[in-house]
Amino acid sequence: MPVNLTSPAAHTLLPIKGVKLGFAEAHVRKPNRKDVLVITLSEGSTVSGVFTKNQFCAAPVLLCKDHLVSNQPIRALLVNTGCANAGTGEDGMQRAGLTCEALASALDIQPKQVLPFSTGVILEPLPADKVIAGLPAAIANLKEDNWLNAAEAIMTTDIVAKGTSRQIILSGQKVTVTGISKGSGMIHPNMATMLGYIATDAAITQSALDEMIKDVVNESFNCITVDGDTSTNDSLILMATGQAKNSEIEINSTGYLAIKELITEVAIELAQAIVRDGEGATKFMTVKIEGGRDEAECRKVAYAIAHSPLIKTAFFASDPNLGRILAAIGYAGVDQLDVNALKLYLGDVLVAENGGRAAAYLEEQGSAVMKEPEILVRVDLARGNATCTIWTCDFSYDYVKINADYRS
Repeated sequence: MPVNLTSPAAHTLLPIKGVKLGFAEAHVRKPNRKDVLVITLSEGSTVSGVFTKNQFCAAPVLLCKDHLVSNQPIRALLVNTGCANAGTGEDGMQRAGLTCEALASALDIQPKQVLPFSTGVILEPLPADKVIAGLPAAIANLKEDNWLNAAEAIMTTDIVAKGTSRQIILSGQKVTVTGISKGSGMIHPNMATMLGYIATDAAITQSALDEMIKDVVNESFNCITVDGDTSTNDSLILMATGQAKNSEIEINSTGYLAIKELITEVAIELAQAIVRDGEGATKFMTVKIEGGRDEAECRKVAYAIAHSPLIKTAFFASDPNLGRILAAIGYAGVDQLDVNALKLYLGDVLVAENGGRAAAYLEEQGSAVMKEPEILVRVDLARGNATCTIWTCDFSYDYVKINADYRS
């Protein structure tokens, strides 16, 4: 089961003025499950996106990038689960294009005003006919308060739906931010195998939104890993409808930092939820690196720890085999690392210093910490002031089972 995570109650996912969501059961891969999602945006909305850095990216990712720079305002998003439409070549592009054309026709907008998204099995053709057949039902139930259904409609191997909301007062107006995401396995920075949709009714200029999303993703979805695999379909979309009637936010204007911080809080919660729902996860681990010369070397150490199957399986077993962590720090690629100066903590327990086991450390202390469902691993590199924090989970037997049976 997910680590300290349950599906949000529908009423906690606050509507966003100017955003409507509708879903359908289109039988894309399996019957009797929500697998098509339509999101519509009011005129005047601004939209920005970031995507996977996997060079084998899926057809819908390529179309999204193209549509976002087409100078035609985005008015709708279309998501299907069950098929990733990745590794499908020109045929995949044509099939994704057909779904955009169908939704555009139904909404009386242009195809390039539609952003398509797919998630599911790679190297299989998108059943565009099924997606298109599901559009009338999805359009028929478009509602502003459909966020929970939307979160459920984008799930693949997720056990629980993921969503959250925040509110703030800006220039005298109440502003709301609501977001949903999906992801459970094939999770790694540079977007992870996730889809994320965050919307606000704040008025934000396009340039401010484009700048904001970079910081938001670097502090959230680019700080998680489950298994070190970067997917082909990862996408995060940030939408601002302007319906809150606040003074329009520009990069250096009053309110920019406040709304960016609020959106980042939403993104961090969604990103952590993906790790908590990691395939087969039983432990949620925070890896914090301090005392680095720069953030880049801190991240090297953090991911060396978080990606190690030996470390992740030890955490699953609650086995304080903590020499594995020292080994990972050592091979992380930090030049001229003074191993005698660094310190390793498990929770509040000092485990290693002066190049070896801390004199006061007892294995019983490590065992006690590792039995907890949430664990902090902290490393002080003692070479500077840079820090970073990433979140990961353990590897259990179920991770292998889930991925061995994924296509069946």
